[in-house]
Parts: sequence; C-alpha cells; structure tokens
Amino acid sequence: MSKKNKNTEDVKDQVEEVLDSPVEETQTEEVDAETQLKEELGKEKDKFLRLFAEFENYKKRTSKERLELFKTASQDVIQSMLPVLDDFDRALKEIEKSEDKDLIKGVELIHNKLKETLKSKGLSEVEVAAGDTFNADDHEAITQIPAPSDDLKGKIVDVIEKGYKLGDKVIRFPKVVTGQ
Repeated sequence: MSKKNKNTEDVKDQVEEVLDSPVEETQTEEVDAETQLKEELGKEKDKFLRLFAEFENYKKRTSKERLELFKTASQDVIQSMLPVLDDFDRALKEIEKSEDKDLIKGVELIHNKLKETLKSKGLSEVEVAAGDTFNADDHEAITQIPAPSDDLKGKIVDVIEKGYKLGDKVIRFPKVVTGQ
C-alpha cells in the first residue's frame, strides 16, 4: 500500500470516528480544547511578559554600567598624573621661597592649568586638614605619633599626601599622621 493510500485511509477513519461520535462529546471536546488553548495562551503571555521585563532590566543595567565606564574610563591616566600634580605642589612651595616673581608666576600658571584640566575631567581633592577626626574609611594612616596636645588624640596631626576623588569614587585616600 502506498503512503498516499495509507494517509487517505487514516483520514477516512478519523472522519468516520467524528461522524459516529455523539454531538455532545464533540462540543465537550471543543470546550476542553478551548480551555486548554486559553491556559496555554496565558502561560505564553506570562512567559513573554517575564522575558520582556528581564530584557528591560538588562537594558537598564547595561546602560548604567556604560555610564559608570565613561565616568571612570580615564581613571588610570588620572591616577598616573597624581604624582606629577604632587611634584608640582612641592616645586611651587620651594619656588615661592625664591625672589624671582616671573618664575613663580610661570610655575603657578602651569600648575593651575594642570589642576583645572584634571578638575574638568572629574578630579576633585578630598578635603582633610590637621585637627580633623581620623576615620579609617576615609583616610590612610601612615604613622602615629604622640599627640602634641590632648585635643589632637585620635585626630589628624599632619597631612602627608592629598587624597583625590574621580566623580564620587575615591581613587587615592589622603595619607595622614595621627596623634595617639
């Protein structure tokens, strides 16, 4: 028997079964099939909504990560420039002892230009002064010395190296000497 004849026979058998079955069973089967299809449709809608929500969360997360990356993309370059900025601060202090006003003015101009350029890229100085309360989360203690006075115990006695932030992130903590 060929496949075509076999398929035709199968179809005929199915048609006869449907014709022989009572009308009530067919309606019940249709209602059950309809209910089943509605349930499947509900499940697929739920699956779709969950997938859509997950995709929206993914988009938000990646855009947030991208913004963070742009904010701190230059972090390595700026961190490598911090020792140069420190050297400029030291040089400026020593040159100010000199009598040559033009030399002082020239170095100040270059120093200010470097500071302003780094500031425009998001760099800001962490404000720390002698007499501030020491906080291990915000400062890096280099050493402890006996406090010169009782009111400096547990406080910052001297700032050795300035700290800097890039945006909201601290990229170098201020190095301080504390009194004990």
